[in-house]
Amino acid sequence: MGGFPILSAMTFLPLAGALIIMLVRAATAGSREATSSDKEGRTALMAGLIISGATFIASLAAFAGFDASQSGYQLVEQYSWYRNISYKMGVDGLSISLILLTTFLIPICLLASWNSIHNRVTEYVVAFLVLETFIIGVFTAMDLVLFYIFFEAGLIPMFLVIGIWGGKDKIYAAFKFFLYTLIGSLLMLVAVVYMYQAAGSTDFEVLEKYAFDPGVQTWLWLAFVASFAVKLPMWPVHTWLPDAHVQAPTAGSVVLAGVLLKMGGYGFLRFSLPMFPDASQLFQPVMFALAVIAIVYTSLVAWRQTDMKKLIAYSSVAHMGFVTLGVFAFNEAGVQGAIFQMLSHGLISGALFLIVGVVYDRMHTREIAAYGGLVHRMPVYATFFMLFTMANVGLPGTSGFIGEILTMVGGFQASTWAAAGAALGVIFSAVYMLTLYRRTVFGQMTNPDLNSIRDMNLIEWVCIAPLAFLTILFGVAPNLIFNITEGSALRILNLMAGG
Repeated sequence: MGGFPILSAMTFLPLAGALIIMLVRAATAGSREATSSDKEGRTALMAGLIISGATFIASLAAFAGFDASQSGYQLVEQYSWYRNISYKMGVDGLSISLILLTTFLIPICLLASWNSIHNRVTEYVVAFLVLETFIIGVFTAMDLVLFYIFFEAGLIPMFLVIGIWGGKDKIYAAFKFFLYTLIGSLLMLVAVVYMYQAAGSTDFEVLEKYAFDPGVQTWLWLAFVASFAVKLPMWPVHTWLPDAHVQAPTAGSVVLAGVLLKMGGYGFLRFSLPMFPDASQLFQPVMFALAVIAIVYTSLVAWRQTDMKKLIAYSSVAHMGFVTLGVFAFNEAGVQGAIFQMLSHGLISGALFLIVGVVYDRMHTREIAAYGGLVHRMPVYATFFMLFTMANVGLPGTSGFIGEILTMVGGFQASTWAAAGAALGVIFSAVYMLTLYRRTVFGQMTNPDLNSIRDMNLIEWVCIAPLAFLTILFGVAPNLIFNITEGSALRILNLMAGG
């Protein structure tokens, strides 16, 4: 492809920025007499905001060159590496939407860290920028080897974010996150090697058209799902997520729930359905069962939590169960609903973790019992909290409603019992979210430490208000997303049908 390689520029801009930050720091290490640690941290954060903001602008430029009326890959860049393995990048409606979500959330994560991260701030910013490159690389890669490199590399900066800037049990949570995701991915590596030997290529477009033997498909499908199920995460391989969320800093939780979990759903849609259609059909009942268990069981577990972050973490598992339900419904409503649910959940869950971070920065506790009556001191906070509570429940007029209703419609077309089980999850989500809101925001202020608590400041406003705007916008105008993702959804279903 001729022209400017916008996808490569967008992908590696954060990595280049991280290298520049580290080089500048190394160059000025000898003349620190006039530079305080706090000033250095603020400078690094400002640089990170500029770089991640530039990456967001680059993603908008890529989107401007994207034709939503076309269903195939666009903006393709390809350079030969080794034999039939190439550096190949491209985007379709599925990937460009997830890229925009990523580049939108990373600057918010860095801004949200302005007053909450005080140690090793430069390394913190570098970790987020490197993570951004790897995440974008996952969504732009069109070669299986390139995809695997980005997919695995993303573990490292997230491991550091949890392990260095997390809570008191951060080492345990970081290693649990790393080992769970790594073990599943090693099975996928074995499948990648086999697919290269069988098809003679690791190009997505070649593999999508290559007819693997149905018996072989089963093993390949299981190998890939071993990785994607952990990443999503699906029950019963979800237990790493609550620990990771509780121990991670606020921004770490935002990027984990907002973007990293979406790699699992993306993997199902990019690989499992189009490349292993027979195996996907074979395991459809199993995936429906696991999705319903995740939705119902983790909703009940969320209801009994006493830590706000852990409650929202279990809520994430439940809501990603709707993604699984929609993907394996094998119809347009289900797949479109699954994609929409991933994007909507990225906004809503990210905002809820920011909401928790607001009071944690003031009170240094996430225990629900420590709060109550916040509406009397923090009316603006209570308003935002109410909006995202309703969105998480799936209130019509918010983006949460669109994703859930479409995945259930798609699920109903494929399996009545699966849709009925998912509907129970909607009821349970109302129970645990409204209980959380009532106990923290309403009632009397029985904790005297809350008497001096302050409402949201300007930085918190700037972080949360855009998420609120998009949650409502996509709730009342979902076609803004559907028009982008429709071609990709239909193409995936067509490939699965053998078209």
